[in-house]
Amino acid sequence: MRRSSLLIFSRLSQGFSSSAAAAVPPSDVPVLYSFLQPTVFPLRGKTPPVPPPPFGKVSETSAPPRSPCADKETLESDLKEHLRNNQTDEAWRSFKALTAGSLLPSRQASNSLIAHLSSLRDLHNLKRAFASAIFLLENAPRSLELETLDALFRSLDAANAAAPAFALVKSMFKNRCFAPFHAWGEVLLRLARKNGAFDKFLIIFEENCRIAMAERITSMKPDLGACNETLEGCCRELGSVADAERILEIMSAMDVRQDSRTFGALAYLYASKGLNNRIIELEKLISGVGISDRTVIYSNLVRGYLKSGDFESTMEIILRALKEQQGENGGGLAGVLDEESYCEVVKSFVEKGRMKDLADLIIESQKLESSSSSSTDNYGDTVGYRIVSACVNLGLMDKAHSILDEMNACGGPVGLGVYSSILKAYCKERRTAEAAQLVAEISGAGLRLDAGSYDALIDAAMSGQDFQSALSLFRDMREAQLSDLKVSYLTIMTGLMENQRPELMAAFLDSVVDDPRVEIATHDWNSIIHAFCKIGRLEDARRTYRRMIFLQFEPSEQTYLSLVNGYVSAEKYFSVLILWSEVRKKGANLGHDSLDGFLYALVKGGFFDAAMQVVEMAQDLKIFVDKWRHKQAFMENHKKLRVAKLRKRNFRKMEALVAFKNWAGLN
Repeated sequence: MRRSSLLIFSRLSQGFSSSAAAAVPPSDVPVLYSFLQPTVFPLRGKTPPVPPPPFGKVSETSAPPRSPCADKETLESDLKEHLRNNQTDEAWRSFKALTAGSLLPSRQASNSLIAHLSSLRDLHNLKRAFASAIFLLENAPRSLELETLDALFRSLDAANAAAPAFALVKSMFKNRCFAPFHAWGEVLLRLARKNGAFDKFLIIFEENCRIAMAERITSMKPDLGACNETLEGCCRELGSVADAERILEIMSAMDVRQDSRTFGALAYLYASKGLNNRIIELEKLISGVGISDRTVIYSNLVRGYLKSGDFESTMEIILRALKEQQGENGGGLAGVLDEESYCEVVKSFVEKGRMKDLADLIIESQKLESSSSSSTDNYGDTVGYRIVSACVNLGLMDKAHSILDEMNACGGPVGLGVYSSILKAYCKERRTAEAAQLVAEISGAGLRLDAGSYDALIDAAMSGQDFQSALSLFRDMREAQLSDLKVSYLTIMTGLMENQRPELMAAFLDSVVDDPRVEIATHDWNSIIHAFCKIGRLEDARRTYRRMIFLQFEPSEQTYLSLVNGYVSAEKYFSVLILWSEVRKKGANLGHDSLDGFLYALVKGGFFDAAMQVVEMAQDLKIFVDKWRHKQAFMENHKKLRVAKLRKRNFRKMEALVAFKNWAGLN
């Protein structure tokens, strides 16, 4: 082992616990065991394992000295065998013995050991893997495989071991082990950010790029994403104009084409530093390279101005962005700022108590938005909506009201977007009374809500079981001549059914039955009939059925089944007989469930003539009927009924009874 390896470890020891390092003098620590000092890897709670005896000293269990060739062959064979059997400590001893004898393990054995040690993900073995990699870099840098480096860097990343990761890359550069940037760059950047060491990463990044260009190694060149990440670190974490512009020069030298994210990072930096001349130059450059989507640029300018506390410039850039957007395609502002930017605007303005400025910003933006043909329909695409929504999302509902009050105090018009944001917040919190009051205020201002707002309001009212408010809102929705009523209609019908309010369902359905915008079908009537029958209000169920027939809605099998089951529950078998007569007269074809229901009810009621009519229909339609169920119904209700008595009183009924008993197998 060469003395330069020891030098690397002694350099890395700087910046960590000096008392711990002093416990073991560097001159007495073998190269591969210097990693046990709490320098590169700080200790975490537990005392590290006691290291084996130093190289050159033979323990009691050590084998007697052998010739170098025999040693290498035997030790390497042992190393491979131990790795195959996952005998980590034994494999490490074999590797240590090889290096102690100045013997270089084979490429396959060395890489297998490092990969194995890295995979264990414990600090002690990670130190071993790191030390082994440094040894290979110092003695045989070309033998270290890319997959091995990748495994080691991933383990260092998982252990948040920034210092060893930096040291490993530096050793790679020193020993001309030029691995692709993607093998280590992302890990190193992440570790640098987590540990506040971006300045150290920047030095390595620049050195990597210098080598890549000098040696003409394409794989070492960072891609656009990595360059942008580095540039953003210079702009946001270091706040250094010189560093940022140097990275931009490196990108140009490596022929990495800049994009909107690149210029966005610079826009943030210049705005945060108040460098307006640089911003003007940057905008000219953006126009020159043909970047049309400026969302990232505007968002970064806004954040930069907010960081510097320049609220006037923040408002100016938002309005300027809106004006440019209006000039380009007549659209709203949603495309020039993202939601996160609006939240930052609100937080910064609110912290400084600048509520009036926010109100003025919305009023001025509304003047620009009013010229847009889509401003009325797409109020969610307005500055007012986005700002008030940001207040709501940040839990600042009172500030949203303050903005509304400031706008009213200024005498400026309040756009629908401002109202809508507060309205949706009320819906979310189920504050239906306040929502209804706000709807009245909106109507009074001559504004009209869209279907989505009404849908949200009605859903909130139904969730809170405020049925009258929901019905009133639906009435307002119809009067507003909105075309899409389907969602709210289904919300009301479903909610009333779940809460067993069929009387409200019937009244609601009757009120909208002539509205062509509402699609009413048989299943809607069935829902009401079923609900009435379920709670025993059979007369109301019958009236609903009559109303359904009158309005020329065709009853379905479910209609009859609900009525029959309701009548059976109340033992109103004569009502079943009347219903069957109507069905038979209409010539309706029934399915298995409804036929079975009719037959069961008619047998229990003793109407055997009608029961046999049901049997005949089932036979004609080739529908199987379970006789056992109806036999049981007869035995439970007509066990003492005798044919002889019926013969004297009603010959036809006697014949029907005999026919049924023959069919059911009761004779």
